[in-house]
Amino acid sequence: MTFAQKLVVNYIRARFNMLSLVSTKRAARKAFDLFCTPLRKSKKKTPPIFERAEQLSFSLEGITVRGHRWNHPQPHKALIIHGFESTSKNFDRYITPLIRKGYEVLAFDAPAHGNSGGKQITLPLYICTLQEIYRLYGPIQHFMAHSLGGLALVHFIETIPHDAHTRLALIAPATETTTAIDSFFKFLDLRPAIRQDFDQLIFDRSGYWPSHFSIRRAMQQVQAQVLWFHDEQDELTPLSDALKVRDDQHPHLSFVITHGLGHRAIYRDNKVVKQVIEFL
Repeated sequence: MTFAQKLVVNYIRARFNMLSLVSTKRAARKAFDLFCTPLRKSKKKTPPIFERAEQLSFSLEGITVRGHRWNHPQPHKALIIHGFESTSKNFDRYITPLIRKGYEVLAFDAPAHGNSGGKQITLPLYICTLQEIYRLYGPIQHFMAHSLGGLALVHFIETIPHDAHTRLALIAPATETTTAIDSFFKFLDLRPAIRQDFDQLIFDRSGYWPSHFSIRRAMQQVQAQVLWFHDEQDELTPLSDALKVRDDQHPHLSFVITHGLGHRAIYRDNKVVKQVIEFL
């Protein structure tokens, strides 16, 4: 972290904790807004494969969601789902191999990401985005997702009819929402009183406590074949959460644990790419 970044973090920390002395609810709302707001934009140049794609878009809750489609129409379709502060163009290396398999390929930018509109992303909004993609461009049988996209994908799969012919490739998925919130509060050193109102705010808006938004919980409802990649040194979505899902011994779930790739390099790794394409 640079000196300037440390100054910003210290300012935010002090501001939230001072605000909590006046109103923990107001501090929780401010913290929630920050938690849901992507602060980094991808600087990657648009890969050439995207120049050859059909451009798609639809409106969801007043937000324009934009995406791309290749090799349409085909009976088998694959959807690429990116993570927080990412974009679909980061997954260009998967597109051509999927086309060679004969798949129609779809890739969208989530709200507040890439070329899509909006300023914030929540898990329920991401789930609704996937539901709308499926309604407009599905049915889809093959999915790959990274990070927050993995968490959204598993929750989405809960909501649609599916079976063992459906395939999910999860790459470093955000396994537990409570872990993400814990890390956020630890990083900003926010007061426990703010956390109580933060969790209450999530319940008031979604009808569920944060613990509901859990891959471990949702996996109980999933019949799809799942291939899960996670790195020992993942700094954002800890392997310890993923291992709890593995220990549940779902017969349709296989794990690949990598070494030294972290949270982002894992989806760019050639061996991971090859295994994902072969599985899908």
